[in-house]
Formats: sequence, structure tokens, C-alpha cells
Amino acid sequence: MTSERECYVYIVPPGETAFVTAGRFRVVAQDDGTATGAFVYGRRYLARADAVELDPVELRLANRTYETGRMQGFFGAIRDAMPDYWGRRVMEKHARRVNYDGFDYLLEGPDDRAGALGFGLGVEPPAPRRQFNRTLDLGRLQKAADALIANDPPLAGSAAAQVEELMLLGTSMGGARPKAVVEDDEALWIAKFSRQDDRWNQPRAEHGMLVLARLCGIDAADSRIAVVGGRDVLLVRRFDRDRADGGYRRHRMVSALTLLRSGDSPADRQGWSYLLLADEIRRASGRPEQDLCELYRRICFNAAVSNLDDHPRNHAIVAKDRSWRLSPAFDLTPTPMVAIERRNLALDCGPAGRYANRANIIAGHGRCLLGQEEATAIFDEVAQTVAAQWRPVMRREGLSDQDCEAIASAFNYEGLTYASHERGGS
Repeated sequence: MTSERECYVYIVPPGETAFVTAGRFRVVAQDDGTATGAFVYGRRYLARADAVELDPVELRLANRTYETGRMQGFFGAIRDAMPDYWGRRVMEKHARRVNYDGFDYLLEGPDDRAGALGFGLGVEPPAPRRQFNRTLDLGRLQKAADALIANDPPLAGSAAAQVEELMLLGTSMGGARPKAVVEDDEALWIAKFSRQDDRWNQPRAEHGMLVLARLCGIDAADSRIAVVGGRDVLLVRRFDRDRADGGYRRHRMVSALTLLRSGDSPADRQGWSYLLLADEIRRASGRPEQDLCELYRRICFNAAVSNLDDHPRNHAIVAKDRSWRLSPAFDLTPTPMVAIERRNLALDCGPAGRYANRANIIAGHGRCLLGQEEATAIFDEVAQTVAAQWRPVMRREGLSDQDCEAIASAFNYEGLTYASHERGGS
């Protein structure tokens, strides 16, 4: 016996603010737990002069039926548009149910999800929602997030009404921290809230990391701190949105997980690799040499600051027109550890695998279209900047001395500069 679910896929073409119908997506599930997904572009969409592909790897623009048996039938670009861990938790709380499947998350997710896609049961797409929480509402949103984390009864009114405040949350490719989408006179922002059990001031530390990354020559997402009721909130400007008359232009966006044609399972993680990601970016990017140099600089930075949560959902490519480019860096967090000889990134970064080490990272220079001398100079520049600037940057951005001490072991750990990657073990 089989079950089948189907929906229409909408997209906002480059330069526009309204959805058009791009195609149809179907998943057929079998009793044995397997599932097959199928997607086909609509004929009317293919005939449009502004028709663009959903992603550059699995769903290229063509008059054919695409099929997949991976990830329970969900193509990577469609999976990327689904709510992340926090978004799913909010949806389940709002609906007071936990038996969601992938299609439920897809259809009931927020209108303002990451990227340019939308989903629905009608052949004609609905008008985009243009109502957002204002930055002035951050205090109320923080209270709602606290209550949801603690699974507390509502602070005021019904639980459903309280959680509704967080429903316009979008998806930020990675991360499970409480968040919401907010708007000010300039743009849309992802508001990332603190938690009562944070070991240090997470909003200011992440903001400081984005500032530090820019000092290292990295294209990092714009951010700022808002203080609400004595609590800090990190605001990260959405780079998949641009304000336009009557709404926002939505830019296509897919994760590195999709570029790698991978999933999140332990078996999938064995194939996570910056080297393979570099190969895919070289094929997809409109400016491959520039984007690969940027990717290499980020690998060096992640190693120097022990950003060990650099999984493929925390990397993406974005298309503001027809051309795909590496997105700005986002979700950068230090990971203080006791280990001084070896620390591993989430993706292979050289012949010694995930070892966050100078020799290992430089050895992979060719995959990023860099010569060894240039790659060495970039690594040393990034490591020296991190060593000299991480504490001044954090203090300048408001992190306390105590919090700086809490994260100090993350920066330029001893094993980073071992002469041979063999010294770190296997």
C-alpha cells in the first residue's frame, strides 16, 4: 500500500516581488518506509523569459520529470525551504501536535522562508504576506521564546496566541537557536534571542565573530545588537531579501548540503567535505575564482576560531539574478575546548580529513584554485588577525571580560600550527 502527497511549487523570479507557479512536486511513500519524490516544471513557467532553475545541481531548468529516492523523496532545494529545528518546534507548539511529516512542515511553514520558494495546494500562488514583527516588538518576542523553551504556560492570553508571535520566523539554513523575522525601516532581520542557560553572552559573541570575520577579509552578514529589557538580541540582516516598492525581492538560496547532494545522517557526514564543496561551487558560481578564494579564507577562519559547527547548512549559495554566488558568511560561533593538539571542523578540509590545522588546510589549496604561496599567505594573515584582534573586537562589541575568558580557548589553539598534520592523530 502506498500514500501520495502533492503540492505546487512557487517561485519569485529575479527582480520581482510576487510568486509565480514554477512546477509540481509529489512524494509517493511505501509501506516499507521508502519514498520517491518527483518534480516537473510547468510548461507556462518554462515559456517565461524570466524562468530560472530552483537549484544548479538537481533541478536544472528543463522539460523533464526529475525523480529522487533520497531523503524520503525531498530534493535538496525543497528541503532547504523547510523550517529548521527551531521553526519545527514553533509549528508543533502552535498546532499542539508532534506527528508532522515532511509535507506538513513544507505546506504549513512560514511564508517568509529562506530563499525564493513557496508551496501550496492551489495552482495559483497566494500573494506574499507582508506583515512582519517590528524591531520594537523584540521584548515581547523574547518572552514568547523563553516560554516556549521552558514549555511554560502562556504569559498572557492563550498559548496559541503567544506562539503565533514567533510564526514569522523564516529559516536560516542552520542553527537551532530561538529566532524570529523582524522588520525596521531598512530591511528584514533575523532576530536571534538569548537563552537563560547560555554559558556566555551568545548574541554579542556571535556579533563579535561576524565583525572579526570582516576584519579577516571575509564577506560576512551585516549584524547589530539590540538591547531589550536588559537582554541582548542579535539582529542579522537577511541577504536573501532586498526591499522594493510594494514588498521584498526574494533571492534563490540553497545550502551546501544541497550542493553536496548530502543529508544529515551519520553516514552522510562521512562525505561532508570543503574540497568537494569547492568543486561544486566552481561549477555553479558565476565568479568561481572569487568565491573559491572566499571559501578558502572562511576555512582558515573557522579553524583559527574553532568554529566547529561549520556544517553544510551553515554555508550557502544565493542568486540575486540568474547567477549563483557564495552567500555572505553566517552562523559563526567559537567552540572553546580543552583539546590542544587536534580539533576537527565539520567538513574535510585537506588530505588529513577534518583536522583544523595549517598544513592540512594549505595542502588543499588547489581545489580552491589557489597556488601554495597565495594559500599560505591567506592562512597566516587570517590566523594573525584572529590572534591580535579577537579579544579587542569582543570587548569593543560589549562582551564582558568574564565571557571573553570563557571563550578564549577557542582562538588559535596549539594544534592549529603544528608543522605536520600527522602530529594531530588520525
